[in-house]
Amino acid sequence: MAYTETTTTGYGTRVGNSFKSIGTGFVLLVAATALLWWNEGRAVKTAKMLEEAGSSYVEMPNPGKKDASLEGELICGTAQATTEDSLSDAQFGVGQKGIIALKRKVEYYQWVEHSESKSEDKLGGKEVTTTTYTYSQQWVSSPVQSSQFKDPAYQNKNFVLTTVEDAEQYAENVSFGAYKLNESLIHSISSSEGFDLAINEQLLKQFDQATQTAYERFYGVQPKTTQPQATPQPAAPAVPDSVYASLSDSAKAVIDAQKAAQDSINNAIANAQNKVDLQYVHQAGNILYYGKVPGSPQVGDVRVTFEKIVPAKVTVMAVVNGDTFKPFKAKNGKRFETLVMGQKTGDEIIEAAQDANSMWTWILRIVGILLVISAFKNIFGFLETLLKVVPFIANIFGFGVGIVCTILGVVWSLIVIALAWLFYRPVLAIILLAIAGFLVWVFAFKGKDKLKELAANATAKKAPQTVPVAPAEPAAPTTPTDNTQA
Repeated sequence: MAYTETTTTGYGTRVGNSFKSIGTGFVLLVAATALLWWNEGRAVKTAKMLEEAGSSYVEMPNPGKKDASLEGELICGTAQATTEDSLSDAQFGVGQKGIIALKRKVEYYQWVEHSESKSEDKLGGKEVTTTTYTYSQQWVSSPVQSSQFKDPAYQNKNFVLTTVEDAEQYAENVSFGAYKLNESLIHSISSSEGFDLAINEQLLKQFDQATQTAYERFYGVQPKTTQPQATPQPAAPAVPDSVYASLSDSAKAVIDAQKAAQDSINNAIANAQNKVDLQYVHQAGNILYYGKVPGSPQVGDVRVTFEKIVPAKVTVMAVVNGDTFKPFKAKNGKRFETLVMGQKTGDEIIEAAQDANSMWTWILRIVGILLVISAFKNIFGFLETLLKVVPFIANIFGFGVGIVCTILGVVWSLIVIALAWLFYRPVLAIILLAIAGFLVWVFAFKGKDKLKELAANATAKKAPQTVPVAPAEPAAPTTPTDNTQA
């Protein structure tokens, strides 16, 4: 059930807040301008660096053998990334040799608060805000403090059976043929797989006991359930050694197979019996689950997922530095090194990097322009707030302020981008300045003419309308009638 909260903000408070927003707007304008300027410089420097790297790299034909002639060269080579290091998670007692990384990710099943607000202006300048709070259970990356929930019915509803930190560790020695990868390149490997768990049974029992204590502290003592005990299957009658020795090889193979199968069944039954008491901790595949029923989570349950990075074929583009690699440094100071999964050519890597540079350039441009527009709205927003005593008029005026701020924001952004590009691409800068000037002209002159036209139309509609009267038709001449008889 939804919980609502209503707050009222007075006219004076709203006006005061709007004037405070002017300072925030100027700070935001400076920050957005700096972002736009920096982004253009970054984009051009990165493009020039990639162009330089693309024209200077050499192929490494055989990474499995060191080549002294490649020392200090930007190379592109493909090989298997492998390691002999052993990684282990001390908290859970699991590990493996020959993996590049071991990671654990923790999730908690919690009540989560969601809010949605709607504001309404009232005559006189007040603002009434109604906030609706709803709640749902979901997996989250960290425990949620339910004591801060707005709805008293959901306060203090959250708890966790245990707390576990996310963790990851990487091998220090990862080979790339006859070379070694540096830390940055190692962390770029993404051949992730689930890490199957084999946690020590004694440790699982400790986890189970601690989890049961936490569970019963919150939910209360649960009735114990008895589970049927599996009975080991009786072993087949043993064959006397004297008889066994006289049997043919095929008969011996059959008897050995039966004995091995029986031992396997009994071992499985024994293992199942050893784990029958684990009611609050479950391991399956690469997941360790704290809770009674993994398929039906309750608030407080915890899910720990283990993953590993396995050896894989990778392509490296970096500068050879002895038996390892270092970033390529362009003439403009920009650095570049990369590792991609699978086999790629140098041209493919450079092209992908150029596409990524272009994508991020446009993303940051859009973000910067939106921030500039928001800054102008903060600066001029007080004008609309002053008119909030009559909401209808304020909304109309606010719409106009929004249009003006949007135009100012776009023009300002184009000017900043153009000035930044003047240092690098003068032709494009001139085009951008021309576009900005055209927008200013349209807004300043054409907009003024349009307003005059609208005003003239409005005046014409208000003037009294006169209907012209058509002149009367002249009367036809009449012939006098003589009633005198001749």
